Amino acid sequence: MGCLSTLLLLFSLAFASFSSAEISSQVGICYGQLGNNLPIPKNSVDLIKGLKAKRVKIYDTNPQILEALKGTNLQVSVMVPNELINNISTNQTLADQWVKNNVVPFYPHTMIRYLLVGNEILSSPPNTTWFNLVPAIRKIRFSVKKFGLGKIKVGTPLAIDMLESSFPPSNGTFRSDISEKVMKPLLHFLNRTKSFFFIDVYPYFAWAAQPTVINLDYALLDSKNITVSDPGSGLVYTNLLDQMIDAVYFAMKRVGYPDVRLFIAETGWPNAGGMDQIGANIYNAATYNRNVIKKFTAKPPIGTPAKPGVVVPTLLFALYNENQKPGPGTERHFGLLYPNGTNVYGIDLSGKTPESEYKALPRARNNEPYKGKIWCVVGRNANASELGGAMSYACGQGNRTCDEIRPGGKCYNPNSLVSHANYAFSSYWSQFKSSGGTCYFNGLTIPTKKDPSYGSCKFPSVTL
Repeated sequence: MGCLSTLLLLFSLAFASFSSAEISSQVGICYGQLGNNLPIPKNSVDLIKGLKAKRVKIYDTNPQILEALKGTNLQVSVMVPNELINNISTNQTLADQWVKNNVVPFYPHTMIRYLLVGNEILSSPPNTTWFNLVPAIRKIRFSVKKFGLGKIKVGTPLAIDMLESSFPPSNGTFRSDISEKVMKPLLHFLNRTKSFFFIDVYPYFAWAAQPTVINLDYALLDSKNITVSDPGSGLVYTNLLDQMIDAVYFAMKRVGYPDVRLFIAETGWPNAGGMDQIGANIYNAATYNRNVIKKFTAKPPIGTPAKPGVVVPTLLFALYNENQKPGPGTERHFGLLYPNGTNVYGIDLSGKTPESEYKALPRARNNEPYKGKIWCVVGRNANASELGGAMSYACGQGNRTCDEIRPGGKCYNPNSLVSHANYAFSSYWSQFKSSGGTCYFNGLTIPTKKDPSYGSCKFPSVTL
């Protein structure tokens, strides 16, 4: 009887250890690499440890980074690139080869625990990759088992745009174009393999799209007295992040998989951005990320109104401000650190540093929308050798975009590359901002409130 009791005790301890390791509430970091001025992997790993992270996600299987992570206690998430999904979905040999070449050499000394197949695949325009995603995931999982990589969970991170309805949360519904053919098979796989449903959730973008409708403190998890009631479920919400997470839970329940565990693969708030990007500042970024850490490291776990007490593993985006990320200015300013390794603001991913120990934050100055005209011009540090190609692209888009800088046009003189480029970029942005065009041009341009017009040469503008 004593031996049996000991055996049962050992089994229960092992199970408890396995369970806590699987669903640890410790917060991690997303280590993106889209910058030409970032520290080397070894130094980056030291910085990650300094932030007291327990998990790290990379967006590939960079061997230098995986080597630098060897021997650390950091749980690691790696990624199969989007462009391989179609081929892997029909080719087990290719899946085996990819896992053998990119994962096996580092396992188990690098604690690879999550293998993500693609990144936000369902956010791209409709294509065959959508429907090859789950077959590719199955092939990769087969390879993981074949090579004895038993501790690795396989999944894929999806953005919140997988939902066609998210408010109120009880109305959460997957998009009709993916619900049956992608979401159900995906959730079936995750449920069967006891993996996680990885989601990217950004209250910032929801708030910035409707800043007069959604309270900023509610979006920052900083509200003291604002609540939102869901008439369908009767649940009461105190922050926007819980609302968004529960919308996913309800969507899962609607297709028959209410109990698949969620894992927040990305969340964060930008610390800066263009003048047309409201609320992107250090104060808000620090407030949001500190509150996320406080929420998800709480003991006992808080969970959400729909799933109280449930642990939701979470990764903050991102380690660095990455100067080569395309898109609006916010995309290059999600980092907890500057590229030189210094903190954008004080933060401790373990949640153990009291708020009182952090330095005072700079006052937020752009929480109200800028109202007025802005133009898109060449940045101070732009590479002149790249301007010609970018200007040719801008002039090749739209209707008569660059007529005024052709010979005889009102803005032809002064006949200089920078002057013509300023006009071309402003004209392009004026035409295309409403349909997603940005003032970026591979980092060559910046938005400005200063009107570059002169004499009879009037530059097109964007009006906010």
